[in-house]
Amino acid sequence: MTKPIASPLPEASGPRPPVFELVDVEKIFQVRPPGRRFTRETVGLRALDGVRLRVEAGTSLALVGESGSGKSTLLRVLLGLDAPSDGRAYYRGRPIREVRAEGPAFARDVAMVYQDARGSLDPRMTVRALIAEPLRHFDIVPEAEIAARVAHLLERVGLPADAARRYPSGLSGGQIRRVAIARALASEPSVLVADEAVSGLDVSTQAQLLTLLQRLQREMGLTLVFITHDLGVASFLCAEIAIMYLGRIVETGPTDAVLSAPAHPYSAALRAAAPRFFEPLPEPLPGEIPSPLDLPKGCRFSTRCPVAQADCRARDPYLGRLDAGRFVACLFPQAGDATTVSALSQEEGAEASGA
Repeated sequence: MTKPIASPLPEASGPRPPVFELVDVEKIFQVRPPGRRFTRETVGLRALDGVRLRVEAGTSLALVGESGSGKSTLLRVLLGLDAPSDGRAYYRGRPIREVRAEGPAFARDVAMVYQDARGSLDPRMTVRALIAEPLRHFDIVPEAEIAARVAHLLERVGLPADAARRYPSGLSGGQIRRVAIARALASEPSVLVADEAVSGLDVSTQAQLLTLLQRLQREMGLTLVFITHDLGVASFLCAEIAIMYLGRIVETGPTDAVLSAPAHPYSAALRAAAPRFFEPLPEPLPGEIPSPLDLPKGCRFSTRCPVAQADCRARDPYLGRLDAGRFVACLFPQAGDATTVSALSQEEGAEASGA
C-alpha cells in the first residue's frame, strides 16, 4: 500500500517538547485469516496506519471513534505497552519505550483510569489499601502520613472519609470510578489517561464525574487524554479532539471548531448521529466499518461516504493542514480552506519526490 503524503504537524507552542508525539506510527498484528482457525498461516492486521499526533502539556485531548477504529491500540502505544511496527513514538522528546524501560518515573508521571474500573482494582483490598499502594510504591509520603494523604485524596474526588474502610464490592459504579481516579492521582502524575471513564453510568453520575475531571485537570494542570465514543463527553471535557477511523486520524483540532463545522464527512456523520432532544434521529451512517484485513482502495471511508467521488476511490488522502490548528485527511473537506489543503498536497508531493 502506498503511504499517503502527510503535512508536517504544527510546531510546539513552547520551548519544551510535547508530552506525546506520534510520527507516522504503524502497528501491525499478525493474525490468522478469517475462517482458518487451524492454520499456521498469518496475515497482517493494520491496527494503526500512519498516525501523526501531538499532545501539548496541560491540554486536554479527546480521542473519538467507533469500535475497531484503533483507539485502544493507540492508547497502548502512548503508554509504551506496545512498540510501533513502524514510525516513532515520543514522550517528552524521547522514545516512549526507552523512557518506560528506565524505571518507575514514567509509570508515576502517567496515570491511567481504566474503563473497567472495578475490574482494575483488587476486590480483596479496602479503598484505603488501594490508594495507599501507589503512595508506598513510589515513596510519595512517609508511612506516618499515608492515612492523612488517603483521606485527602478521597475528599478531593468527592468521597467521604469512611469510604476508606469499604471494599470495591460495596461501592456503586460512580463511587468506584472516583476511587480509581483517587488511586491514579496518588502518584502525583502530570498526565492522566482515561479510557471510557464515564461509560455505562447514568447521566447524572456521568455529569458529576466529568465536572470532577474538568476541575482536577484545571487545578492540577494535568495533561488529559480521554478516550471516548461520546461526542457530548468530548465537547464538555476536552479542548482538542482527534477523530479516528480504521487506524487513521482523519480529523484533529480544537473541539469547538471540529464539532461546530466538521471538515471530514466521517466527523460530520458522527456529529449528525449524536441524539438531540425533541428531534428525529437522522439516517444512520450506511454500511459497517470495513475489516482492517480488507481495507478499501483509496480513502478508507469512501465505501460509506455520502460525498465520495472517483478520486476518493483512487487516492489515499493524507492528514493535511486545513486551517490554523486543524488537520483533516480528506480530498474534499466540507469546511475550512480547501485551497490550503490542495496547495499543501502539491508542495509536500514535490518535496517527497525530490527526496
